[in-house]
Amino acid sequence: MTVVQFQGKGAAKGNAVPKGGLVAALDIGSTKISCLIAEAVPAKHRSSDAEEKTALRILGVGHQLSRGVRSGAIVNVDEAERAIRLAVDAAERMAQRTITGVYVNVSGGRPQSRLHTGSVPTQTGQVSPRDKDRVLDAALEQVDPGRRTILHLSPLYYHLDEARGIADPNGMFGESLSLDLSVVTVEQPHLKNLALAVERAHLAIAGFVTAPYAAARAVLAEDEKTLGVTVVDMGGATTSFAIFHEGHLVSSDMIPLGGQHITNDIARGLSTTIAHAERMKTLWGSALASTIDEREMISVPLLGERGVDTVQQVPKSMLTGIIRPRLEEIFEMLRDKLENSGVAHLAGRRVVITGGASQLSGVRDVAGQWLDRQVRLGAPAHVQGMPESAHSPGFAVCAGLLDYAMKPDLHYALPKAKAEAVERAQTGYVRRMGRWIADSF
Repeated sequence: MTVVQFQGKGAAKGNAVPKGGLVAALDIGSTKISCLIAEAVPAKHRSSDAEEKTALRILGVGHQLSRGVRSGAIVNVDEAERAIRLAVDAAERMAQRTITGVYVNVSGGRPQSRLHTGSVPTQTGQVSPRDKDRVLDAALEQVDPGRRTILHLSPLYYHLDEARGIADPNGMFGESLSLDLSVVTVEQPHLKNLALAVERAHLAIAGFVTAPYAAARAVLAEDEKTLGVTVVDMGGATTSFAIFHEGHLVSSDMIPLGGQHITNDIARGLSTTIAHAERMKTLWGSALASTIDEREMISVPLLGERGVDTVQQVPKSMLTGIIRPRLEEIFEMLRDKLENSGVAHLAGRRVVITGGASQLSGVRDVAGQWLDRQVRLGAPAHVQGMPESAHSPGFAVCAGLLDYAMKPDLHYALPKAKAEAVERAQTGYVRRMGRWIADSF
């Protein structure tokens, strides 16, 4: 089956965490692997409907240099497993607790977004819960993931005759009921390799969440999701985005460029080590030129040389001249992806940028110029117990995974006949490939 753990129509993907329960998030990135462990505690304030709410308290934080991961994909299971173990162990030592399951982000796997529409006539001329089930089944019948895995599947809007964009049509009068369904899929081998690396570290996977959606859960205000917004998660080797409208995830995609590509450009352009290039990017890097950049000099040790005589002095303007073109390339590709998505108009003119690479000086200005939208930088909201070092855009995905664990989305299963057809197609493909390999070798 190519649907990730859907538990039936209207069933939540996982359960809300009870008070006192532990939740853990694992952000497997191309440059950093992070782990957060939190405990569900009673919220300080009750909601307007007087229901008791729960909040999170961070107990442990761990992060480790990423190994065995490239462009969000596992390329060496042994090294990835070792890095995951180290990050989780650091968080467990700080929390003085042991975890058994984690929520994991998905930043690779070539995500694809599709909108599917199902339509049925109402049975009595007035919409009933049964009509809503029938139109959901009709929309699900249009879903054909093929050899990909459905990661997020969300009903967006109902349409009743000529009335469009209805949140809940129950009890309304009309002849024809339609439903728009948003589906995000990723490559199945990508998820299996992620699961392999995590499970080899003796951890169960509580759920997968696409990286920009997780980041959005941590950095967006409710009004932003309602009015429309694009969230851009700038990671080490990938830059992914998610479009929201009326509180729903409408589209998600990624481009294979990130902060590590800027670091590599600096290392090549100035003939220095990658470690020193990263240091220069962090301390002096900027995408905006200033009048004093030509006079301000930076010491750059030459690659493979030893001694103080092999340190060259270069103007800061040279560093800016290397950073700016790569940033412009990233946002140019991002602009093209948004325009080709077909739903960019739903996001309005607001963009929120987060992720570790978004902390580079001048990113906001370059993004505003290329995307022609209002841009702000997003950081995770304050969570009790979170250290100041983790209260940064680089931990947005991890914090969003915890928020997802507290309030999981509703997911829906494919109709039984459709699920069996997909399963047969998948099995047939595997058998054909096995027969081809046997015949060829």
